[in-house]
Amino acid sequence: MPKRPITAEDLLKFQFVGDPQPSPDGSRICFTKKTINAEKNKYETHLWMADTKTGSCEQFTFSEFNEGGSRWSPDGKYIAFTSGRDKPKSQIYIIPTAGGEARKLTDLAEGAVSGFKWSPDSKKICFAFRSNHEDWTDKAKKEREEKGLSTPPLIVTEIWYRLDGDGYFNTQYNQLQTIDVATGEMKEITNERYGATDFDWSPDSKHIVYVVNRSPQPFDTPQLEDLIVLNTETGAERKIEGLPDGPKGTTVWSPDGKKIAYAGHPHVEDWWGGRNYRLYVTNSDGGGCQDLFEELKHDFSLGVSALSDSKEASYSASIEWSKDSSRIFFGVGTEGTVQIASLPATGGEVTWLTTVDGLVEMGGFDAERKTVGLVVSNGAMFAEIACGTVGIDSIETRPITQFNKPLFDELEISRPQAFSVESEPGKKVHAWLMKPAGFQDGKKYPCIVQIHGGPHAQYGNTFFHEFQLLAAQGYVVVFSNPRGSKGYGEAHCNAITGDWGNTDYVDFMAVAEHAKSLPFVDGAKMGVMGGSYGGYMTNWIVGHTNLFKAAITDRSVVSLLSMAGTCDFPFVPDTEWKGNPWDEIDDLWRQSPLKYIKNCKTPTLIIHSEGDLRCPIEQGEQLFAAFKRLGVETKFVRYPQSTTHGLSRMGPPDLRMHRLGQIVDWWKDHFSR
Repeated sequence: MPKRPITAEDLLKFQFVGDPQPSPDGSRICFTKKTINAEKNKYETHLWMADTKTGSCEQFTFSEFNEGGSRWSPDGKYIAFTSGRDKPKSQIYIIPTAGGEARKLTDLAEGAVSGFKWSPDSKKICFAFRSNHEDWTDKAKKEREEKGLSTPPLIVTEIWYRLDGDGYFNTQYNQLQTIDVATGEMKEITNERYGATDFDWSPDSKHIVYVVNRSPQPFDTPQLEDLIVLNTETGAERKIEGLPDGPKGTTVWSPDGKKIAYAGHPHVEDWWGGRNYRLYVTNSDGGGCQDLFEELKHDFSLGVSALSDSKEASYSASIEWSKDSSRIFFGVGTEGTVQIASLPATGGEVTWLTTVDGLVEMGGFDAERKTVGLVVSNGAMFAEIACGTVGIDSIETRPITQFNKPLFDELEISRPQAFSVESEPGKKVHAWLMKPAGFQDGKKYPCIVQIHGGPHAQYGNTFFHEFQLLAAQGYVVVFSNPRGSKGYGEAHCNAITGDWGNTDYVDFMAVAEHAKSLPFVDGAKMGVMGGSYGGYMTNWIVGHTNLFKAAITDRSVVSLLSMAGTCDFPFVPDTEWKGNPWDEIDDLWRQSPLKYIKNCKTPTLIIHSEGDLRCPIEQGEQLFAAFKRLGVETKFVRYPQSTTHGLSRMGPPDLRMHRLGQIVDWWKDHFSR
């Protein structure tokens, strides 16, 4: 049976899996499966259970509300998970693993649970919670509507009061709480000015270690973070001394209780993320800290995945100890892949446990650290759950789910082909090319060059629906990891710090010129597009060259001067860029695409969301106004306040479909001229 090209509508048929968590005995894996209910235009997420020996899977929770975040109790008797059953509140529930009904464990006010962990003795759960301000609860909104009252003003006193995808939280920050599973007694154990994050239990179930910033102006010095060890019963605390300044996260206590591992780096000046996150180990009682990456020849960073529109972007490190506390497992994003590696807890050589051309992302481990839950994908395969058996020098991987196989058996999928281009002497750019559906030798095709966001992120060999859709429309799709990207060492990533639009532009153009020279590419029909920083570079490119027949700029940046104060992370002066946006504007303006937009002749589609707090809608508005005044052909597609910076990968299904339709129509129109 002939296969068909992929369509935008296939988005509604994808089945998204994630967060695989093995049972303590390694016999089962609990994971989430998300599907799209097209009729109701919403995502539905439930817990599923898989047998690690037979691979058989069955649905585990059946509520009409979204559920996820499953975590096994260490004794294996319960699974805790978050659920929206108590709408509009999110609560933690537990369900017996031997069978039975789920029981609501917490009775929280309206707000957000951002993570939870069982104590090793299975008696308590610690979780982070941020309550909604009383004026912004659903109850308060309904009361105002009934009385005909106006929405009250938001009174802001702190510089960090909003977050894209999370909305306006003002001064309501995450605090840690514990709950006794047997009695339901709940206790708030932190009261930090800017909240507490990245916590873990001690093996004796008496203490919590967490990350906090207690500097006088935490937002202006976001890298000055400490590790605090807190006695959950008495409230007594101590700071772990002797740690380097810098960001910290993903704290993990060793099973023997003697050590704590975490991800971090010592560069307090690095505000934008150009530096590598390293693996640190410190004594849990203080008095010594070791950077396990310091003497390694390997130059890689923790917490790097590969961007895709088929999963949410994640930048958190994955770290786990071996059962005997002698080794540490961790995930690494490298050269467009994600692998799992390990090294001795005292430092030494890295052992690469996986070496695949794709993504192998680490979930949870069983109690013995012999079984690990995995999420695997590549450019031609949607993400699926796998089970890994951990050996001394490798992880043996066995597929568990094949939810997307029936659909993919119908589809003609374009497999990314890797290549590299020398942009300057000694500087190579890693890139991929996808040939169009029904490719024929001797025929020339239009080509679209895609640019990733970040900028400190990476493209890779993972499934990307938008790319496949464009290939199905008959276009060559090219994407790359120029300087500024993660996965190729710190020097490569940090090369554009404070200097956007220079070496990154050189690399992008080298890739584009290479694509143009290919015998099957129509050099007169080249397109360029990107989102976020990719939108920034698209704006920069159309202001510096007329190579491209058309462009699409999505959730972009056009003026660093205004972006400095309007995004959810207002710029700290003299960090990524020298100066500030009020009286030292030279660097910010020199690197703003708006400065050069008068040179643009390229028809450009602008896509932006009114609810985008990362790259606010005013960026798109400025660009549209400039194009109209300059007579550049343009169209501005504004998505509503209910959408965010992540519309393309987690927005409402109908609007994701609409966006893809706008993209397809724009290229069809301009490549047909």
